[in-house]
Amino acid sequence: MLDKNGIAQRIAKEIRDGYYVNLGIGIPTLVANYIPEGINVVLQSENGLLGMGPFPFEGEEDADLINAGKQTITTLPGSSIFDSALSFGMIRSQKIDLTILGAMEVSENGDIANWKIPGKMVKGMGGAMDLVASAKNIIVAMQHVNKAGESKLLPQCTLPLTGVGCIKKIVTELAVLDVLPEGGFKLIERAPGVSVDFIKQSTTGKLFAADHVPEMVLT
Repeated sequence: MLDKNGIAQRIAKEIRDGYYVNLGIGIPTLVANYIPEGINVVLQSENGLLGMGPFPFEGEEDADLINAGKQTITTLPGSSIFDSALSFGMIRSQKIDLTILGAMEVSENGDIANWKIPGKMVKGMGGAMDLVASAKNIIVAMQHVNKAGESKLLPQCTLPLTGVGCIKKIVTELAVLDVLPEGGFKLIERAPGVSVDFIKQSTTGKLFAADHVPEMVLT
């Protein structure tokens, strides 16, 4: 199985030269550390930054430079800092080529729940609903199962929805999956050492798999 950094490393392979990319809170923020060499992308943080760099080394943090998850970050030459109104103008006008989000649940129809667990305190919606409503291309970075070993890829989400029918690709510690237009998850790749049968056992939603499913290549 992959750890969180492995998930981020695999997602980084989906980024193309010239993309403007929004990184959500959690695992997606790690993607900034794995942008392939020779790929020129601009990372956007919804609190108002274009040109986000990797996480700073210990002792080199600047408390005034943070991402949407309130983690300290670095800027790159040519970075731009602006207010959140302009940032969400970029998002709502579909200027962002790729959005990478975390999720608590994803349904086989591409619905996503990633902002609230009923009964638990939540600071607020954040920008998740704007992102899923406006993004042209969304990849979800998430754990395949919860701490109890129960699937988070479901026939229907049980948590309050963030967006409906908006997710096309998911990367978990076990697999890379596409959400099919007609519904269901299609297994594209499996994590090194993970069997197709194990992925099937870990997926409650409808899952389609070919006779041969290749292992992920991370480097």
